[in-house]
Amino acid sequence: MKYLFLLLSTITFAQQTQFVDFKSVRGQITINPQDKSVRGAVSYWFDVLKPTDTIKIDAQNMAFTDVELNQKQIQFTSNGKQILLISSFKKGTNNISFNYVAKPKQTLYFVGSETNDNLQIWTQGQGKYTSNWFPSFDDVNEKVIFSLEVVVDSKYQVISNGILKSKENNNSMMYWRFNMHKPMSSYLLMLAIGKFEKQTQQSNSGIPLEMYLESKDATKFEPTYRNSKRMFDFLEKEIGVKYPWEIYRQAPVRDFLYAGMENTSASLFNTRYVVDSVGFEDRSYTNVNAHELAHQWFGNLVTAESGKHHWLQEGFATYYALLAEREIYGEDYFYSKLYESAQQLKFASRTDTIPVLNAKASSLTFYQKGAWALHVLHEAIGEKAFKKAVKCYLKKHSFQTVNTQDFFTEIKKVSSYDLTIFSKLWLETTVFNTQQANALLNKNKSIQVLFEIEKSRNKLLSEKEDFFIKTVQSDVYFSVKEAIVNQLKSEKFEDKVTLLNLAMNTKNIQVRQAVAATLNEIPESFRAQYETLLDDKSYQTQEIALFNLWNNFPEQRARYLDKSKDWIGFSDFNLRTLWLSLALSTFNYSIDKKQLIDELINYSSINYEENTRQNALEKLLAFNMVNDEVLQNLVKATTHHMWQFSKFGRDNIRKLLKNKEMRVSFERILPNLNEGEQFQLNRLLKE
Repeated sequence: MKYLFLLLSTITFAQQTQFVDFKSVRGQITINPQDKSVRGAVSYWFDVLKPTDTIKIDAQNMAFTDVELNQKQIQFTSNGKQILLISSFKKGTNNISFNYVAKPKQTLYFVGSETNDNLQIWTQGQGKYTSNWFPSFDDVNEKVIFSLEVVVDSKYQVISNGILKSKENNNSMMYWRFNMHKPMSSYLLMLAIGKFEKQTQQSNSGIPLEMYLESKDATKFEPTYRNSKRMFDFLEKEIGVKYPWEIYRQAPVRDFLYAGMENTSASLFNTRYVVDSVGFEDRSYTNVNAHELAHQWFGNLVTAESGKHHWLQEGFATYYALLAEREIYGEDYFYSKLYESAQQLKFASRTDTIPVLNAKASSLTFYQKGAWALHVLHEAIGEKAFKKAVKCYLKKHSFQTVNTQDFFTEIKKVSSYDLTIFSKLWLETTVFNTQQANALLNKNKSIQVLFEIEKSRNKLLSEKEDFFIKTVQSDVYFSVKEAIVNQLKSEKFEDKVTLLNLAMNTKNIQVRQAVAATLNEIPESFRAQYETLLDDKSYQTQEIALFNLWNNFPEQRARYLDKSKDWIGFSDFNLRTLWLSLALSTFNYSIDKKQLIDELINYSSINYEENTRQNALEKLLAFNMVNDEVLQNLVKATTHHMWQFSKFGRDNIRKLLKNKEMRVSFERILPNLNEGEQFQLNRLLKE
């Protein structure tokens, strides 16, 4: 009978929202960094809409005690994925409470350690994974008002959703109490615990804007969060609906899985975007910042009811982020980004067989084609009608789930535009409508010039040189000049040198960087000009230029290394790890090589973030500086929670294993690895 009961219950779960409406939850959680466990006490309030005998709450691999319905013990069971509450539930309001213990395998991440005084704990519940650390709902259609109390060592700060109502110290433990006042989907519940410093601004509408950084990065507040308030104020005005929450927080966390995540009222982002003013030129947080902020309306205020309608979140966030950037950087920037995504979509459409309105669509499709669809619609029905429709759509469906027809309904109220044809062209087919896109792009003068440059791609340089010279010397947007430099890549140096000099003389960082990247072989006659790239305020340009100069002019290597010996670069130490690699590979460069190789190997260790570790490992492998410690660090990469880094580790181990001596070395280090690392290496050894 038990198995029959579970089968019947499972059938019922898909329709649970028809029987039960969860309203609010209060939880208290304590996280133990030593065993990476969570202990919690949870209390849910819910309305029974129709009598039922079983209610489920998603809860992955949790143990439960003290389960009570309206303060009376009830029967329950757990199948490893949910807690199943068994009783004769009748219409009316009820309360369910219980305690739980969990050791999450995903979603709640522990980075660093208390031993090294660099512990961070953060969550990433994208989609439906919050139930790994907090009993909640994988179905986005079940929206709940969350109140969360987090108990941690008082030396840490806690970031979570909603207003911080209080924090209280009790025996070196701090009790942080956060309250939301509006409902949200469970995947948007979040935590970030660590040692942070905070700066606060206030939006024009009075919303506190809290911005966090680690203490070591405190000097980077301004460039990292540059334009944050301006974008917030712009989006409130552009969208026409007041920011729907009471506060907005942003914090970078180490080894974050994605660029950013739009948790309700509190976005997390990757530390690669923590930059100084030089780093800002190549790795600005601006777009990610605007994108996650736009999600507070598109995704958090209104949530797509299923994956099929995911473009209502990502397409809108991508488009409104671009509108916010247009406010800062201007029309030419806006159109250059639209052109860039159009090129990507045009190329992808040759092989992509999944349209926007499909849960399995690619990120490029959901984000960029979704944004393009909105731009087409915006241009077609006009500014006034588009804004009115978006405003009514958001207000009508606030704190609810939506589908594409909900949005179309509001468009139909303000315009007679044929949405059936629009949907077929932009949402239901994989073909990218290049003709329509180009017509819209042609509204911008810089893009008109860019199209002319692209048309000339197959012409001889002598036929288009005058046009190119005139364009590089004009005030046209820099991306157009970049396109010219990129088109010169395969030309003989003596034929293109005039254009290269003109490009260098533009003093534009991006145009000069294009020269650096496209000119791998540098003639002696151009060396002095190329060397000026080492002084550009761009860590990316400096990295490209330093390597190319070192590679082209062996007799000048010591001079280049002396000039760059104190360079660090981005937060991933891109310039420092390159310098170490080059210094160690330069014959007769007077340095303590052991000290330098120890430093480079240390960057590849677990003492640093994934991006730094991969930077160092790439250089150690490229310059054949491989010993047992490097091999161990490479194996450690295979157990990392970021799939890209673990794949990098596996792929490089496979390459090394083709060498018999390397295979012996890997077998030698096997006993020195922990259980998880041994498992990964053994699997690769047996392939």
